[in-house]
Amino acid sequence: MAALISTTDTEAQSSGDPSSKRGGWITFPFLMATLLGLSITSFGWVMNLIVFLIEEYNIKNIAAAQISNIVNGCFSMLPVVTAILADSFFGNIPVISASAFISFLGIFLLTLITSFDYLRPKPCETGSILCQSPSKLQLGILYAALALVTTGTAGTRVTLASAGANQYEKPKDKGSFFNWYFLTVNTGAIISATAIVYTQDNASWKLGFGICAAANLISFFVFISGKRYYKHDKPMKSPFTSLVRVVVAATVKRKAVISSKEEDYHHNELIEEAMPSKSFRFLNRAALKVEGDLKLSGDDSFNNIWRLCSVQEVEDFKAVLRLIPLWLAIMLVSTPIVVQASMMILQGLVTDRGLGPHFKVPAGSLQVITIISACIVIIINNWLVYPMYQKLTNKPLTPLQKVGIGQVFTILSMAISAVVESKRLKTVGNEHPMSVLWLFPPLVIVGIGEAFQLPANTELFYGEFPESLRNTATSLTSVVIGISFYLSTALIDVIQRTTAWLPDDINHGRVDNVYWVLVIGGVLNLGYFLVCCWLYKYRNLKNDDQEQDP
Repeated sequence: MAALISTTDTEAQSSGDPSSKRGGWITFPFLMATLLGLSITSFGWVMNLIVFLIEEYNIKNIAAAQISNIVNGCFSMLPVVTAILADSFFGNIPVISASAFISFLGIFLLTLITSFDYLRPKPCETGSILCQSPSKLQLGILYAALALVTTGTAGTRVTLASAGANQYEKPKDKGSFFNWYFLTVNTGAIISATAIVYTQDNASWKLGFGICAAANLISFFVFISGKRYYKHDKPMKSPFTSLVRVVVAATVKRKAVISSKEEDYHHNELIEEAMPSKSFRFLNRAALKVEGDLKLSGDDSFNNIWRLCSVQEVEDFKAVLRLIPLWLAIMLVSTPIVVQASMMILQGLVTDRGLGPHFKVPAGSLQVITIISACIVIIINNWLVYPMYQKLTNKPLTPLQKVGIGQVFTILSMAISAVVESKRLKTVGNEHPMSVLWLFPPLVIVGIGEAFQLPANTELFYGEFPESLRNTATSLTSVVIGISFYLSTALIDVIQRTTAWLPDDINHGRVDNVYWVLVIGGVLNLGYFLVCCWLYKYRNLKNDDQEQDP
């Protein structure tokens, strides 16, 4: 039967028959099993990376947090590169296959590192502050492993979502798939933040990484075993080419006089277009028809694509420009979240993590509180909060309003973190250190903020970006988070250089002051964000009342 399906599919594809039986719900178990295995793998090593660097490589606390932020930045930004490669050159299926294998090589190398003592420095002697630093060779092997597993994981993040959605024709089926996609990713994250991190802390790093390697290998074989059923998307030309063409054409014709007549502009015959908008008027020259815009080839003439663009292409480029100020505001609010995530692990290491006589909360598992909180609030928002708001006001919350609400919760979380850390510092030297449970409230609140703003960020970019860039637009939230990791690394470095707030032993520092700096920055950024919202006009919201978010 499988052979018959494969033969039929091949014939249908080769003949261009649109009734090909590839795709549909038969691909669902393969894609979800692959996603679950890769999620367990990726979260299994990245969530406990700071503790791994401190315990196994004798790296100082703050330096370990900065290395983790750099790795997480790559982890978040590379999906855009792979999305472009998949959309423009190779397609999703080959990129997922290659990335899953590269990820396996990286996690397997991490497992080898924890299996052989000569690949790591000797552990610190108990009670001694003198520890052996890792050699250049040991660091080189570590960084090679991190580079492989980061690249591989990033290559499957966005492409698995796009490949899964491409298997379905009906919007309802696509929506159902995305719900399952989100649930599966968070299930993998919760398993990693609890079972895998607990294994690493209480059994061995070798067993923890070994389980991740096994999950990755199984998911790789599951994915390639379902290739006969997948609907393969065809790579298209780079969607960024048209954006570059607009800049080139407008620059070449920078001396041309802008016309107020519609017939003087080039229009796409397949799309009903009007006059170019008045904003960014310089770019309107890209669609202005002037002498020299035609190329001659024998008896025929055709448009020079680097001198003449359609009005639609010009407006698409303007849409991207209008989103840049909002993109900056969203990026700046993600930076405090990243700093908080790093500091919480360091705080967790110096609190009483015992819950009962036999269980100790792993510091790397603290972020599971944020994940669970975000999942619960997203469900509550979709089923209760958003429908109730729409019923009371007769209009839905816009994406920017949701992002603004999320920013308020983020600022509140930073303020509570500052108060909690101030209280913790007063308990230093006491017989009983502060319980780790005090760290839970700010993590819950930041999870509430993420539940509002992260889905809304994706909704905003996907809805407002040009259609040709929508696949890439869905990955821009990941880019924002990636840049935030680098900004947080730079911020921590500046604070370390200019103050005494972040020593290697945070019991002698003032992490609470760091949180207050984040609160002040968050308030300033919220003001900037509100100004951007006031000036921004949606392209694709039908209700005129929703054009602005005052």
